[in-house]
Amino acid sequence: MSWRSEHIWIELIAGSRKTSNFCWAFLLFLGSLGFLLVGISSYLGRNLISLFPPQQIIFFPQGIVMSFYGIAGLFVSSYLWCTIMWNVGSGYDRFDRKEGIVCIFRWGFPGKNRRILLRFLMKDIQSIRIEIKEGIYARRVLYMEIRGRGSIPLTRTDDNLTLREIEQKVAELAYFLRVPIEVF
Repeated sequence: MSWRSEHIWIELIAGSRKTSNFCWAFLLFLGSLGFLLVGISSYLGRNLISLFPPQQIIFFPQGIVMSFYGIAGLFVSSYLWCTIMWNVGSGYDRFDRKEGIVCIFRWGFPGKNRRILLRFLMKDIQSIRIEIKEGIYARRVLYMEIRGRGSIPLTRTDDNLTLREIEQKVAELAYFLRVPIEVF
């Protein structure tokens, strides 16, 4: 999602609040809860889940391992839910030709560095670089090359943009910023 005028370009960046993250966090929570309940039911000798009789799973070592995997899965699921709740990675890219400033803002994890704000002068932008790797794990990433500071990614590595979409985005941004395009 973006907003453009003659002098300003604002690109909104989606963070962790994506449908796939909600699905993975929910599935991981249910699976780890199932593992934990099976491990606890083997310890208690009661049938907490009606799928398995408690006699089929012995507490030592199967029940302990199932409980461990259940607890570990709950921790990972909690981490995913926290990144979704805090919307880690969301923010915006703001290119202002009138003031000659580029602002890149992202939300991080809570703490001292929760807000990540990078500011550059437009005259320091050397080029817009596109990195394309085809194959099983196709990767198409857009970078902004800053003089003396290296490259800054402008798209997420998991954005599954088609070749046409990324080429169009690169061309429009390079035209707006009046910088060359590099392809790697």
